[in-house]
Amino acid sequence: MARILLGVSGSVAAYKALEFVRLATKAGHVVRAVQTEAAQEFVGAASFAALTGAPVLVTEWERDPARGAFPDQAPPEHDPLSHLELVRNADVFLIAPASANTIAKLAHGLADNLLTSAALAATCPVVVAPAMNNAMYDHAATRDNLRVLRERGVRVVDPGTGALGSKHEWGIGRLAEPIDLLGTVEAVLAESPATAAAGPWDGLRVLVTAGGTREPIDSVRYVGNRSSGRMGFALADEAARRGAEVTVVVANVALPRTPGVTYIDVETAAELHDACAVAFPGTDVLLMAAAVADFRPASAADHKIKKTGRDELTVQMEATVDVLSSLSATRRDDQTLVGFAAEHGQDAVAYGRDKLERKGLDAVVVNDISRADIGFDTAENEVTIVLADTQVAVGKSDKTLIAAAILDTVDQIREPTSLAARTPG
Repeated sequence: MARILLGVSGSVAAYKALEFVRLATKAGHVVRAVQTEAAQEFVGAASFAALTGAPVLVTEWERDPARGAFPDQAPPEHDPLSHLELVRNADVFLIAPASANTIAKLAHGLADNLLTSAALAATCPVVVAPAMNNAMYDHAATRDNLRVLRERGVRVVDPGTGALGSKHEWGIGRLAEPIDLLGTVEAVLAESPATAAAGPWDGLRVLVTAGGTREPIDSVRYVGNRSSGRMGFALADEAARRGAEVTVVVANVALPRTPGVTYIDVETAAELHDACAVAFPGTDVLLMAAAVADFRPASAADHKIKKTGRDELTVQMEATVDVLSSLSATRRDDQTLVGFAAEHGQDAVAYGRDKLERKGLDAVVVNDISRADIGFDTAENEVTIVLADTQVAVGKSDKTLIAAAILDTVDQIREPTSLAARTPG
């Protein structure tokens, strides 16, 4: 758990800061927010106060009812200076969104509001997440200001590219997604000796597979699937937040990556098998979320197969290696194996239970891909976690919350093992 001071400046992306607070508090952190006056034109202080459970400040001149304390602290008996006490108590100061104006002030040491005064007084790590129009972000002044901040040790979370606040505008300048902001903040905290406290999964080694394999037909085409890797990456991030040492075997995923997590890139089912076979013996928990092809072309052409003169193309397919069964056959008693089953229709859970028994797993996470609003390449999912003697339904939720529910189930599975490990022989 850490104390995060959140600075919100004037940007239409301020609404994303609310989601960051929700994710951070769910992960066990405590948050206080300060806003600029411009930020309140987009999101009011009441919203941040409701989510953080603490007063929100805008100027140095207003009295802080909590007297600089975070929700987990007892307020001091005196009224300290807000811009000094807030950062003195904070483990990290995240400024998100950081407007071009605020970035310019930070780079030049200006302190004309509470947010910039607190930043100037901060001895804790500072993280800045720019959000603005692409022309403003690409301007030489903004780029130079960000360079100055980086040289001073400020961690800058690069913005994304996509639709911007103004209608029909597209480009770089989108505030990083809240889950990525949290990942960066937690990576910064992990690097700081003062906050590198043990998490509940400290010492556990977790292996995650994510994405979908591609099996080549020729030098251009392949047989693949629609997996985006979002579920696997959410599991990896959640395991890392709990303190685990996480390795992800990644099959063709284009999502942002979390500092502190190890990624191994593969393309085919055979490559995924080989990478997992190397990592698995040293693993405590396996989360097999990747969509691995069951079949592949028996032979792949080393050139592009031309359509000229062809009315049809027959591709002979052969079975790929069953990665999960292969790993399960070599498992230790103290390892926990979780499989995933993307099934179609009303018999999805029954298929998942069959997979659980056939492959000797501890749990299988089943999702019904017959629904267009969940599953592949969506931010949300709805799953049933199948165990040997029961099953747990997790309703439609963001995949970050699904990941948390899955790891909570892993905790329950591993509890006897954990108790045994702590009991003297």
